[in-house]
Amino acid sequence: MAQLFAGTSGWAYPSWKPDFYPQKLPQKKFLSHYATQLNAVEVNFTFRQLVKESTVESWLAETPADFHFTIKAHQVITHIKRLQATEDFVPRFLATIEPVASAGRLGPVLFQLPPNLKVDHEVLVSFLRFLPRALRAAFEFRHTSWFGDATYEVLRSHNAALCVAETEEMTTPEVATADFIYYRFRKPNYPPEERQAMVERIRGHLGAGRDVFAYFKHEETPEGAIYARELLEEFRG
Repeated sequence: MAQLFAGTSGWAYPSWKPDFYPQKLPQKKFLSHYATQLNAVEVNFTFRQLVKESTVESWLAETPADFHFTIKAHQVITHIKRLQATEDFVPRFLATIEPVASAGRLGPVLFQLPPNLKVDHEVLVSFLRFLPRALRAAFEFRHTSWFGDATYEVLRSHNAALCVAETEEMTTPEVATADFIYYRFRKPNYPPEERQAMVERIRGHLGAGRDVFAYFKHEETPEGAIYARELLEEFRG
């Protein structure tokens, strides 16, 4: 049965008190509390640094067995090498999150491409061929030249997801290219009617047998975490 995983892009925000975290909760207990409310998180700091083994062990120890970690790929892969000549670095990066995968707790790996990286299907195909087949990969394209049938077919042929990113500036076309769908809801606010439409979109994907990973904007306010909690409650009900 397809599952919904919902959360935010991070958890270490004291400004979420008292609406999401209890007022007296120490920061070292944020993740364990977060995991009682939400069932997934998108880890963004892996974009700038390789995670330590001790850190990963702590994540796993502080969260239940059904909690999933989505990992943003390191900037060396996406922004410095721009998906080319990554044969040495990708295995090094993936080795750091192998304990999460071995525990059955790894969500997709998000490859967020820079806004100035224009479409190049040959580069994308070569990169996808190099990734392990078992890896759930999602691609956030931020240049509009990528949005077209040729890109979607490349992704489908490797069961890689088009990340549906919603921002105030641009929204990715909602096209399913894998056996899972990946949402990044980045608008600061979602009024009730938009949240209800979100529920219907997600229900359609779950009904089609696709797992759904949905992550809300984090920043300084707890709205994203509260939206994610409401979303999970809608489907649990």
